[in-house]
Amino acid sequence: MFHTIGIDVGCDSVKTALLGFADDGGQPHLLFRDLDKVRKRNVRDVARAAFERALARHGLDEDAIAYIATTGEGELVDFRRGHFFSMTAHARGAVFLDPQVRAVVDCGALHAKAMTIDERSRVLAYRMTSQCASGSGQFLENIARYLGVAIDDVGPLSLQGTSPEQVSGICAVLAETDVINMVSRGISTANILRGIHLAMAKRLIGLMRMIKTQGAVLVTGGLSRNTGFVAALAETAAQDRRLKVEIRTHPDAVHAGAIGAALWAGFRHLRLEGQPAHTEAA
Repeated sequence: MFHTIGIDVGCDSVKTALLGFADDGGQPHLLFRDLDKVRKRNVRDVARAAFERALARHGLDEDAIAYIATTGEGELVDFRRGHFFSMTAHARGAVFLDPQVRAVVDCGALHAKAMTIDERSRVLAYRMTSQCASGSGQFLENIARYLGVAIDDVGPLSLQGTSPEQVSGICAVLAETDVINMVSRGISTANILRGIHLAMAKRLIGLMRMIKTQGAVLVTGGLSRNTGFVAALAETAAQDRRLKVEIRTHPDAVHAGAIGAALWAGFRHLRLEGQPAHTEAA
């Protein structure tokens, strides 16, 4: 058996995945996953600490790791051996978590993207939101802070909204202004949050239409853990007659990028060792 580690560095958190492979590179096993908020710390220190936690959990030393791969802003990790493009990593991690998916909606802190993929996790087409778009995790955190709601409570609370208020889905600044006006008008927090989630979902559904998304879609990234956002995305997709999609998530979807990086690390290791690499597994 050999091991690989994937590290996905985002602007607000570092995700780490440890995989164990059979020597022939067959179907790997996810042994460890970790998420740690950066919180103004040095990213290199956060990544190193996560790496050492993975080793300690399974009694491994650094030499036991065949390949360390990064994705996202992983160029900042100086002990990596290789780096993989974010979309490639998320696509591979998504197929590992749910082999039936043929599209991915990756919702991170600053950007969101939609991509169609094939059964081998090749990215066929993609579209991204702009940096100013009100469809990011950071935008939602800013709104939650203004409303005095813990970020972990945002999703469940939004599900309680029965009369969602419409907010701008184009510009984060306009959307935040909308929220301030709603608070002054006495709109409930639940309805504000549900309106925000629906606006975010509408924008992402637009991206999915552009790339002609069909079939099962896995939500990855930080917002995959937000039940209100996932529900809004599913609701909006169901109302769109031009789309025939099924919105899915997975308990480990937030780690999809790190898992994908670790999978591609296994593929790269086998190639460097002169062994045949199973693309289905790596």
